[in-house]
Amino acid sequence: MLDRIAGMEVFARVAAIGSLSGAARALNMSPTMATKHMAALEDRLGVKLLHRTTRKITLNEAGRRYLESVERILLELSEADATAAAERMEVGGTLRVNVPVSFGVREIVPLLAELADLHPALSVDLGLSDRPVDLVEEGWDVAIRIGRIEDQSLIARRIARCRMLLAASPAYLAKRSPPASVSELGSHNCLGYTLSSSVGPDRWRFGLDGSIIVPVTGNLHANNGDALVAAALAGQGMIYQPTFLVGDEIRAGRLVSITLDEPLMELPGVFAIYASNRRPPAKVRAFIDFLAGKFAPAPRWDRDLPISGE
Repeated sequence: MLDRIAGMEVFARVAAIGSLSGAARALNMSPTMATKHMAALEDRLGVKLLHRTTRKITLNEAGRRYLESVERILLELSEADATAAAERMEVGGTLRVNVPVSFGVREIVPLLAELADLHPALSVDLGLSDRPVDLVEEGWDVAIRIGRIEDQSLIARRIARCRMLLAASPAYLAKRSPPASVSELGSHNCLGYTLSSSVGPDRWRFGLDGSIIVPVTGNLHANNGDALVAAALAGQGMIYQPTFLVGDEIRAGRLVSITLDEPLMELPGVFAIYASNRRPPAKVRAFIDFLAGKFAPAPRWDRDLPISGE
């Protein structure tokens, strides 16, 4: 079945030029294809639209009435295309962003004022959630996620490194000697994060690639990293968390970084992800570029920290 819109475009050009061959040249198609589009359009409508002579093609009464509707439809389509193209070019409108709770509050929200200054026509609808979200079904333009991105249908851009640190409070370490090896973690109260397969409540991974798996136990499990940091600050136990969560506490001396006989793991990174459109809107590109610039070459949360492998 030939394209209905293409048929309308051929008809409108024929009406304007008075020639099928001229309409074909204007639309960059062969005269044969233009003739087929015109015939298919008249067959679909069940009425002739053109009066043909050996010298000229003109519209009959049905053609003149139909032309009014066709011109209106083609104009509306052109305006719709222009609107969509402008959205891709101009940074504006509402950007719906979903980010992990702790990372969002600590590292994304403080940057939004500067983003607003850079792009006054842009507003942000921010969602805070540690659960995996369906960008298409839930209507998110972009999401920030930490760790491995399993969904191959998404486009993921790495915007920052994400290293891990093992830490405890001075009060906890005053009661318990700090471990010197991964094998000694079994005798410590290890506070576990329930939403991670890498550093969950019953096992922690070591080695830069996470290949060394160590069983752990503890009397507190939580689905939020800030909750575990608060418990560690109170002296309850040890935590193994990303540097964006523990960096400020270590720099201030409220937590102490612990070095073991194996390197601490590095997660795959912090990623901006979006649905696999070949050309994301300008607002998505601007947001991702802005964050990548802020977190490069090294993010704020990694500065002046004792990180394995460096």
